[in-house]
Order: sequence, then C-alpha cells, then structure tokens
Amino acid sequence: MDTVRDLNALRETIAGLRQEGGRIALVPTMGALHAGHVALVEAARDRGAKVVASIFVNPKQFGPNEDLARYPRREMADLKMLADAGCDVAWLPPIEVMYPDGFATNIAVNGVSDLWDGAARPGHFDGVATVVTKLFHQVDPDLALFGEKDFQQLAVIRRMVADLDMDIEIVGVPTQRDDDGLALSSRNIYLDEDERAKAVALPRALGVAARAIAKGETAADVIADASASLTAAGFEIDYVALVDAETLTADPAADRPRRILAAARMGATRLIDNIAIE
Repeated sequence: MDTVRDLNALRETIAGLRQEGGRIALVPTMGALHAGHVALVEAARDRGAKVVASIFVNPKQFGPNEDLARYPRREMADLKMLADAGCDVAWLPPIEVMYPDGFATNIAVNGVSDLWDGAARPGHFDGVATVVTKLFHQVDPDLALFGEKDFQQLAVIRRMVADLDMDIEIVGVPTQRDDDGLALSSRNIYLDEDERAKAVALPRALGVAARAIAKGETAADVIADASASLTAAGFEIDYVALVDAETLTADPAADRPRRILAAARMGATRLIDNIAIE
C-alpha cells in the first residue's frame, strides 16, 4: 500500500493505477478505523476497484462545542488496518492542502441536510459536503463508498452528486455492528463500561420500532414508545423519527422506502443509528 501526503504525488499514483486498468474507488474516513471501515474497503475490492482510502479529521464538520480536539487519532494502527484490508493507497492530506490560507468555498446541500443531524449540528453537513467535494476532485474516483450508519450523510452525498452531475457511483454499505447489535463507531471508545452496556438499548429500540411499523402499527405511537424506552435506558434523546429514505422528510408514505433515524447521548457520547422498514 502506498501512503501519500502530497497532492501531486497522489495524482501521479492514481494515474499509475489507471494505467493498470479497472476502476478507482474512494473510501473517505476520519481515521480511528474499525471493522466498519474495513467493510467499505472490502466492498470496493469486491467490485474490482483499486481502493484509495483517505484519512482526514475534518475541522469543518465539527461544531464549536464538539469533540474535534479529542477525536481519536491513531495513524499507525489505521495504516496497518488499511494495508491488511487490501487498500491500494492511503491518502493523508495535510490541513494546508485541504484548507489553504484564504479558503472561502462552502458546499451546502439544502433540504436533505436541514433536519435531524442538520438541525442538531448546524453547519455539520456543509463541512461534510465541502470536504467530500475536495476529495472527489483530488482522487477523481469512479465510485465512493459510505457506511449506512451515517444515513443522513449518505443521503446528502447522493443529492450533491446528482445535483452537480458528478460522474461518481455512490455505494451505501450496510451498518457493521458488534455482536450485541451496537453500531460500530469511532466514538464508541468514549463509552465507559456501564455506558457501553446500556448503549445496546439504542439498536434494540429501533429494531422493535421497525418491526412494529412494518406490521402496520401507528408510527407516532411506535416512535413514542421507542423514545420512552431509550429515556428509561439512560439516553438523552436528540431525535427519533420515521423518515423517507431518500428525502429524509418526516411522515413518509407507506409505499416509499422508509427509515427510522435516531440520535441520542449516553453520558457525554452522542450515538446515531438507523434501521430500514422492511
């Protein structure tokens, strides 16, 4: 695996990969990698692509009171994990490459980014869209892979790619989970032992709610029950909502693909999860 920190060197490396044939896949990450990120690399390789994985802790998607300073950084372990997964190139851009002096451009994707995490974390999805756009221009991938755990992020990227006529296939990869069902996340390491044991209430509540809605139970009552169970488990809820899987608007039609989205805090750690309505 090549580890690249210079933009010109990255473009030369990708040009070499293209000469070998096949497609180029991008897996954007902020590091602190886990099995969920490995699944993205493996999904790209399963599609016959050469894989470029980026590691960049993006300051523009953190709010003023969020965890930028303490976000886990473990470069050597991350690089080993990528190499073991069969990644071809690790792209580690310096901050001055991503946001040089005078940087003044902002990408905003209205509508799909307005509610849920967009409302709870103002400016977050602008930061995501801006950094992903830069990565797309730097890597020039044929496809890019994102985990479904960050489902609203995936919807924002899909909308942006469609709106801007970007010739990039966006692949959503199913959420990877621990044995007890908790979605894998770099922030899970913030949970202490007691919080970690309680956190499993989140996927369990969403699973119960999804099955109830699929059976035809009233969505408002089901969401209220899920919220109550999460509060009883010790969560402080940001939102629990049934949404249209494409637009993320609330109260979707029953004949549309639907998701339950949730964000809640266990202690100081904010967790997100979602589940499809079958």
